[in-house]
Amino acid sequence: MLAVVTAARSGGATCVAPRERLFWIARHLELDARRGRVWALGWGVGIGAAGAASLMAVPFVEPSTRVDWYTGAATAAVGVVPFVVSPLTVTRDAPKLGELIATTPLADDDQTCALLAKAEVMLRDDAANERRNRAWYIHVGNLAFNTGVFLFLGLGFHHWSAGAVNGLAGAAVGEAIIFTQPTGAIRAAEAYDRGDLSASAPPRAWGWAWAATF
Repeated sequence: MLAVVTAARSGGATCVAPRERLFWIARHLELDARRGRVWALGWGVGIGAAGAASLMAVPFVEPSTRVDWYTGAATAAVGVVPFVVSPLTVTRDAPKLGELIATTPLADDDQTCALLAKAEVMLRDDAANERRNRAWYIHVGNLAFNTGVFLFLGLGFHHWSAGAVNGLAGAAVGEAIIFTQPTGAIRAAEAYDRGDLSASAPPRAWGWAWAATF
């Protein structure tokens, strides 16, 4: 286990084992980012395909029921938006940290410690982002939105059965998205703050020169 402490020195405080800690954070963020991209791509493509299928079915259904299929397509479009507009921040921070590591002279302890401080901020910010995306109000928003879909079709068109199908299916998919979201940054941040760096992440198979040294 690596101690996550600082030691006093004349001129200020210096971090302990900065390279080991920096590499540990970078690897955990990279692993979490890969999972985040797969999660977003999988759900985004799946939901988008479902929406496209709803639109393709419109010419083949009764005109009176077409609003049900249009509604399904519209809700699918809404479901894809978060993956495009606000992806998990770790998917942005992990490659950014990798670039910083590749361009920072890690033989210089001062520069390494400064980069470590940035990496720690990224780790905690990414963990906070993952917690927010699983917070209670996200569940409430999901249920409220899909209840609105149910009421839209039920009250607006008296299509209560179709409204129930759209609303329940949308709520179920929304909850599945929330519960399958990667939480690697949360666990990594908690371990790092405990000073428990015994948990390792597999090295990335390409790229950073330091991968073979840790």
